[in-house]
Amino acid sequence: MDNRRVIVALDAADARGALEVAARLDPALCRVKVGKELFVAAGPAVVEQLRKAGHEVFLDLKFHDIPNTVAGACRSAARLGVWMLNVHASGGEAMMRAAREAVDSVEGPAPLLIGVTILTSLADAELARVGFSGTAADNAERLARLARECGLDGVVCSAEEAPRLRSATAPGFLLVTPGIRLESDARGDQSRVVSPVEAVRRGADYLVIGRPVTQSRDPAATLAAIRQSLKEGMAA
Repeated sequence: MDNRRVIVALDAADARGALEVAARLDPALCRVKVGKELFVAAGPAVVEQLRKAGHEVFLDLKFHDIPNTVAGACRSAARLGVWMLNVHASGGEAMMRAAREAVDSVEGPAPLLIGVTILTSLADAELARVGFSGTAADNAERLARLARECGLDGVVCSAEEAPRLRSATAPGFLLVTPGIRLESDARGDQSRVVSPVEAVRRGADYLVIGRPVTQSRDPAATLAAIRQSLKEGMAA
């Protein structure tokens, strides 16, 4: 079992804010995520700075384009030395296979490549309005199966769908779950959320946790409390 299953989302508006939070986190106890806002503001340099500080980085840019374009983006991301990166599984089979080939073509250890199934901000009603048939769970399972067939290492999904996806995919296929909130937290812009312990019980391998950690007065203490709750919860 990976001792660093918590991925702290550094959803800051600039490199300074992200690096200040990261400096308060022990790289041996978590990983960090760089998303679109931070990457657009700070570019590859912030990834390099985080890596120099000892952090393993999940580059969360959710690539979704024609296969050749996504392949090029994944190749560039892999060359940054990130630990994990992702693409939208709804981009289709050709796109995901191109992403897999591109990541594997880069010298050195290949980063984990995962597919985004259904965003945790989307509930069934929103999916219907954009033309998806079936529930969020139905679509998440279908996309997870496709991602596995295309050779991806796992998917991003809601913890609510994790048990279903765990049953539908092979052992070792990673489930990365955002939308994690502590009991005292507001739901924010997430529609499908669960606690850290419940997410792991449902089959999640990695937990993406942002505001509960980054907006706390003591990010390190909050991370320690989450890790302790996971240890106690899984031992119960």
